[in-house]
Amino acid sequence: MAEYENAIEIKKITKKYDGFTLDDLSFNVPKGSIMGFVGQNGAGKSTTINTILNIIKPDEGEIKIFGLDHIKDEIEIKKSISAVFDELPFHEELNAKQLNAVLGNFFPQWSKETFQSYLDKFALPSKKKFAKFSKGMKMKVQIAAALSHNAKLLIMDEATTGLDPVVRNEILDIFLEYLQDEDHSILMSSHITSDLEKIADSVTFIDKGKLLLTGYKDDILAVHGLIKCSKSDYAELDKNDIISARINDYSVEALVNDKEKCLKKYSGAVIDPTTLEEIMLYYVNREKKEWS
Repeated sequence: MAEYENAIEIKKITKKYDGFTLDDLSFNVPKGSIMGFVGQNGAGKSTTINTILNIIKPDEGEIKIFGLDHIKDEIEIKKSISAVFDELPFHEELNAKQLNAVLGNFFPQWSKETFQSYLDKFALPSKKKFAKFSKGMKMKVQIAAALSHNAKLLIMDEATTGLDPVVRNEILDIFLEYLQDEDHSILMSSHITSDLEKIADSVTFIDKGKLLLTGYKDDILAVHGLIKCSKSDYAELDKNDIISARINDYSVEALVNDKEKCLKKYSGAVIDPTTLEEIMLYYVNREKKEWS
């Protein structure tokens, strides 16, 4: 496989449906990193992931994975990627022992030993039908399968949704372990932004099919901040500096996307650090500008 800088390159992808458009979307997932893919339910995250996997054909634009064309080179690419969905893609009448035998026929680099080691690590029974697995067990068996054929890219679509915090932390630790190999990369869609805040190197936010922000997580957190002030002080602010503002009975919290400039411009202002969840919330409400 040729040398490449980005595990995934998405350029101007558009997909039109009745009532929804994935609109001119572009972003890159740098090799050797975890990108958090963030947005509300219905923002277009699953549509984007299904387009990357060539389950959905884009109307316009191009996607490269490992520097290869995601349609023309699909067979070669799919030998080296794993996808994990929020629903189990394996037949519910199967058990883990049978799955280990079946997947060995699909992936040239499938390791029965690695799969069994993850079953042991996750305390998953080999002979119990998947129909009798809990949601957390089903997610763990997917992740065990994803990590057992030497995949260079993991694509996670809401993979931690519905899992309890202990299981989520266990899975996040395994992802960080996987990233110890600099050839490995992860695209992880989630609306649980606290998970991404723990492990993501970079973040892409989308809303209603449009790109809001993409970049390194620490840079995004560094430039954004929340001005907390009285209503009268808020009235004096230049609204061009504000993404949106939450208006309470007696006070206002407003998100700014150039904290340094605003600290100079409004010398007495208190600008607190913010979180990915707050950034998403204020951007989603940007068209209203003011909300409560």
